Amino acid sequence: MEKELFYVDGLKFSCKRCSSCCRHDQGYVYLSQKDLNKLCAVLKKDEKDVISEYCRWVKTRGGRDAVLSLIEKSNYDCIFWDSGCTIYPSRPLQCVTFPFWDSVVADIRCWESAAKSCPGMNSGELHSKAEIEKAVESRVDEPLIYKTGGD
Repeated sequence: MEKELFYVDGLKFSCKRCSSCCRHDQGYVYLSQKDLNKLCAVLKKDEKDVISEYCRWVKTRGGRDAVLSLIEKSNYDCIFWDSGCTIYPSRPLQCVTFPFWDSVVADIRCWESAAKSCPGMNSGELHSKAEIEKAVESRVDEPLIYKTGGD
């Protein structure tokens, strides 16, 4: 028997623009090809320059492959944060879909843990189960950029 999802009646979330998800904590913002294309367009740079100036390759758990991620400033702020997101209309899918990530909506404990650092969670607009699942599934349509072997 399939376990009933805790968000079957939806979840409340409205971004408060507090930037807590963009600042002060080490993390990764993984990129798809579509994300990279949007960054190239907004920054008016070619792919090679965007990758060398704003990205890094992060080893996967297996250690052989690496996934493309944005770099952070020395204080762990996102490279594109400066009194707010400087690329907001072109921000990566990972940013657009927060907090509706598979790891956050996996169960109620994961959701509540994430909500401790996000004042927009559990308040504001009610998002339906269908909206949440669409956000989670959007990664399938925009797979991450991987590099096999080497740095």
